Amino acid sequence: MNKIVPSEKPTTKLGGSLTEPVNIGLSPESLNGIVDALTVILADQHVLYIKTRHFHWNLKGPRFQSLHALYESQYTALAEDIDQTAERIRMLGHSAPGSMATFLSHATLEEEAGHLVTSEDSIEALLHDHQHVVRGLRSSIVLVESTYEDAGTADFLTGLLQKHEEAAWMLRSMQPEGPPLSV
Repeated sequence: MNKIVPSEKPTTKLGGSLTEPVNIGLSPESLNGIVDALTVILADQHVLYIKTRHFHWNLKGPRFQSLHALYESQYTALAEDIDQTAERIRMLGHSAPGSMATFLSHATLEEEAGHLVTSEDSIEALLHDHQHVVRGLRSSIVLVESTYEDAGTADFLTGLLQKHEEAAWMLRSMQPEGPPLSV
């Protein structure tokens, strides 16, 4: 039986803990493992969100207008996904991380310092990151589905995966003709 006793507050490897009892058919250990995966995803979402805003603000060159608009639509979509990921963590009985230090310590993506950026460099960097996130999401889907048997989170992650695949496609479509940029 997967009943959680209110006095039990298992801690995840990433430092979060159950903040309220949850009895949804998943053990405390499974909930912790799922939240660990979601915490990394949430951290990467924040890094990608900030990087996309940075490129939106600091883009320079002849393709400014079209990419400026594309990046605004992408960071707006990421903001919604961030909210949904944090709420998924809450649905699983944990508190969502809330500090940049926590996000940076768990992210698998690298930050980008503020500077002017060309169209090609920004496309290449964001394409790299979206494809990196897609690969990570694929692994997380297998983990939560196979190891933790959490169909709800697997479905949620599949939706995120599809959004990142679309974002990567949009960015690839903006690349100049010829051999693909090294991503």
